[in-house]
Amino acid sequence: MREDIKEKCGKLKAFLEDHRCSDVVIVDMEKECSWTDAFIIATVTSVGHLRGVVHQIWNELIDLGMDVNNRHKSPGSDGWELIDCGDIVIHLMSQELRDFYNLEKLWKATEAL
Repeated sequence: MREDIKEKCGKLKAFLEDHRCSDVVIVDMEKECSWTDAFIIATVTSVGHLRGVVHQIWNELIDLGMDVNNRHKSPGSDGWELIDCGDIVIHLMSQELRDFYNLEKLWKATEAL
């Protein structure tokens, strides 16, 4: 992973942890796919928490000079918000959806092929 991407991921991870997201994980995607370099996956506690984090993260993304390819005015009520910043894709998920989809395992499983 490029150094500038690592730095941005680290800052976004710290931001999410500061905003009470749990189990924040950075997955290096550079060798796995052509459309992004990293996933950041974090667990939110409720739909209200999800909406608050999404509302607050825009300023952080602007400060980091990142563009968002899919900005929604209001996050969905399903418990999962994907924020596509090109080089970094942020997944904010409820615990239930995170357990069900298990993105870390899905993408790390491809490394064993």
